[in-house]
Amino acid sequence: MEDLKKELKLKIIEALNLEDMSVEDISDDEMLFEEGLGLDSIDALELIIILDKDYGIKLTDSKDGKKIFRSIETMATYIAEHRSK
Repeated sequence: MEDLKKELKLKIIEALNLEDMSVEDISDDEMLFEEGLGLDSIDALELIIILDKDYGIKLTDSKDGKKIFRSIETMATYIAEHRSK
């Protein structure tokens, strides 16, 4: 799971052009939106693309996204439970 969390952090930094951040700057439980990293709705679309393209997971309900994209921890847990084999 730790490897998946690090991988997610790297993908987020790359996809969202957060060049001034490193993996160490993002804690596993830090909120991704609002007072955490401060991501917005455009960033959420990028996260959805990462789930689909890299892990074969398609989100169909926006309510699910709010729970899944709460933090790196919640994303990694969801991916581990739902990724395409």
